Amino acid sequence: MVQINMTRDEKEAVNEIDRSQLQKLIDKCIYEERTGGIHSLGLSRCGLYVASALRNFERALGDYSKAKSSKKREDTRTSVLRAGSDLVHTVQIMKDRAEAEPRDSQFFYVEDQILPPVSLRDQLTVWVSYKWRRSVDKIWTHGSITFSYTAVSRSDYSQPAPTRKPSAAKVRQEREARLYGEWEHLRNLALCSVRDFFKSGGTVA
Repeated sequence: MVQINMTRDEKEAVNEIDRSQLQKLIDKCIYEERTGGIHSLGLSRCGLYVASALRNFERALGDYSKAKSSKKREDTRTSVLRAGSDLVHTVQIMKDRAEAEPRDSQFFYVEDQILPPVSLRDQLTVWVSYKWRRSVDKIWTHGSITFSYTAVSRSDYSQPAPTRKPSAAKVRQEREARLYGEWEHLRNLALCSVRDFFKSGGTVA
């Protein structure tokens, strides 16, 4: 799920993190082969993006600590170093966002809390609402845009053919899961497109 607006708590949490301290704690975790004091930084409060990077680092660190052979140790060490670097980079991205969003919010705001439809059909739509203004002394202009996409069912030849015909309930469940995945992808693209349009200086007549 794409979250293009940080909450106040997320901004405060990410602004409290010192990048050099984070790197030192990551290095210590890798040296000691355990998570140690990295959780004291409150990374899980910094939003979904940072939380995901933290989980990736913890997973890579766990693989490294369990590795026995020299080849496996070398491979997992490379992976955990990369995951640690990605975590630092992710935190920096969010720090930059926390700094930029207050400036951007003076001129535009895109609503990112979009609920999925009750029932999904092949014709998928996402409705994005926004507000914008040319300068801080102008009144807000409110608007919305609808994105549409027709989902196409394709056979997955990477999976072995089922030995028996699936039940109607199973077919319906798989179809709904596929359509939800496509709707979620459409929503993510729609939100990022509208945000990037205004961020690049776009205006609406």
